[in-house]
Amino acid sequence: MGSGEMAALTEAMIAMVRKQRLGYVATISPDGFPKVSPKGSLTVWDPDHLVFADIESPNTVRNLAKNPRTEINVVDPFVRKGFRFTGTAEVLHAGELYFKVLEKYKAEGADIRRVRSVVLVKVTQALPLVSPAYADGYSEDEVRRLWEEYHAKAEDKTVLDLTPPTDF
Repeated sequence: MGSGEMAALTEAMIAMVRKQRLGYVATISPDGFPKVSPKGSLTVWDPDHLVFADIESPNTVRNLAKNPRTEINVVDPFVRKGFRFTGTAEVLHAGELYFKVLEKYKAEGADIRRVRSVVLVKVTQALPLVSPAYADGYSEDEVRRLWEEYHAKAEDKTVLDLTPPTDF
């Protein structure tokens, strides 16, 4: 798919983004380095666009103003599956669409007073992300169980549990 083409989001993609709400947005800084920033306001605007609110995102907005190309990853941390969305961002500070997006957030219960701008991303490519664990033949339920077990045990660890043995 070329860079000018649109990638319509599937029902599975839309459901995943709306369920997770957390997306990792990659941009390029003015010095050419990649930057990744989590966005908890990520949602689907329509079948061709994702959107997120700029609440405390001055660097992300600055980077997108200079270079609107972006990639957004949304992953379910327990099943280790998700999607990679590539597209072009438009930063909106005012206008009809800006206020429509704010109304959507407000209708969903968000406090919109801290929103500085909204970022609309035209998705040009959407690809699945799947953990290598599935290559070993694990089912989704098995992967979920393994990661839930890992996180339950990780919470019980102390700093001593994290120190490698002296003969390591």
